[in-house]
Amino acid sequence: MKTPLSASSRTDCKEQPLLFQDLGSRQVVADFSGGTLSSDGGVLLLRQVDASLGLTHSLAQCFSDARQQVYVDHSVQQLLAQRLYGLALGYEDLNDHERLRLDPLLAAACDKHDPLGGDRFNPAHRGVALAGMSTLNRLELSNNKRTRAHKLAHDAARLEVCLLQIGVRCLPKYAEEIVVDLDAMGHRLCGEQEGRRFRAYYDEYVYLPLYVFVGDIPLWAQLRTGDKDGAEGGVAALEKIVAAIRQRCRRARIIVRGDSGFCREEILAWCERQAPVVYYCLGLARNSVLVERLGPALANAQGRWCLSGAANVREFAEFEYQTVRSWSRARRVIGKAEVTAQGQNPRFVATNLPAKGFKDDEDKSRFTPARLYEELYCARGEMENMLKQQVLDLRAERMSTHYLASNQLRLWLAAFAYLLLERMRTWGLAGTELARATAGSVRLKLLKVAGQVRVSVRRVYVQLSSAYPLQALFGLCHRRLMALAPASG
Repeated sequence: MKTPLSASSRTDCKEQPLLFQDLGSRQVVADFSGGTLSSDGGVLLLRQVDASLGLTHSLAQCFSDARQQVYVDHSVQQLLAQRLYGLALGYEDLNDHERLRLDPLLAAACDKHDPLGGDRFNPAHRGVALAGMSTLNRLELSNNKRTRAHKLAHDAARLEVCLLQIGVRCLPKYAEEIVVDLDAMGHRLCGEQEGRRFRAYYDEYVYLPLYVFVGDIPLWAQLRTGDKDGAEGGVAALEKIVAAIRQRCRRARIIVRGDSGFCREEILAWCERQAPVVYYCLGLARNSVLVERLGPALANAQGRWCLSGAANVREFAEFEYQTVRSWSRARRVIGKAEVTAQGQNPRFVATNLPAKGFKDDEDKSRFTPARLYEELYCARGEMENMLKQQVLDLRAERMSTHYLASNQLRLWLAAFAYLLLERMRTWGLAGTELARATAGSVRLKLLKVAGQVRVSVRRVYVQLSSAYPLQALFGLCHRRLMALAPASG
């Protein structure tokens, strides 16, 4: 009779040991016989964040499960937890889960009652607690394939709302002012993905998703084909986002911020029509008329630069401007006249923020031309850092399935994984050395902790590495997260 494989037996090394350079008189020998070990001890912190946020529970409600439950080993919530925790831990490919499924600590984090997989329905699968890459692949493709194996379809509209609602819940309820950042970022494609288009700006075939953040918090991640205008879908997204924010933060003043790709009549007019009005601060693409209006300021800046010998000189101007055909009305425009060694660098911003500030402002000068451009508009660069984390740390650009719908699901999963790490920073790491660290740094320094897992009838005992250098920080984060109440519902 064939003995079922277990997590321990699969990691036992039956081959030659790995020999390294001697250490003095001692041999240095390695093998893979350590047993039930994990290199991701911090996944338990992720589980605690998830419990307080109610993320995977809410996410699971957006899927329909048509499987015969008597044969089911992995619930939808467990599958989603496995996928999200894997992304947060740096395992962006489904192929990674073919070995990751043996990790007993990840299994415990995914609420597997037997982290060693001894309770699997099929005897051939006992000893492997988590789902393999094929099962996770069926989860992602169930909206596009109709077979007896693809029974886990998702509701795209509900997923969109789920990200928005969970993100908005993370905003401070009594905030007085909220800045909503919009951006479009090209994700390069390799393959024959549905809806791929060539875009000259990237010189590649791309998707062009629309992202919306408030500070570090993602509220929107909409996948679009590469032939779309950067602002397409912006009004529809803002209608839902602004309504959700106002339901949460009833007194908040909302400012929409973005680059020149979003300075379109439909967005500007929509903001102006709202009651109360939605304010905007949007980049404006330069043209000959704008540069001419900025001419005196450019001439002054050029003269000052020639006399001072400084690396750059800036002057600012403000004027009313209306396009010939596309704009329905004249609007306030701020012009930056900058001169550097490389030449003149004029830039423009369109806004409806009052030059004298709001009545309740203590600082009435914060929307004057120089400060509005340098302190408010230029701060949108911080959102680009969030997008870099989405791509570099969460691999949100890994759109390797053929179908647009399944690639949209992957984009949402990357956004949810980022939200887990962002909440860990906010709730568990505030005031510490990792309070403003990137998602990749949080993963490397806090989640990648070696641990030995011992499973008995009464407990799962995790012995983390005694040599881990950030034990005090890990303990502080643990105490803060454990003090949070679990999400209700």
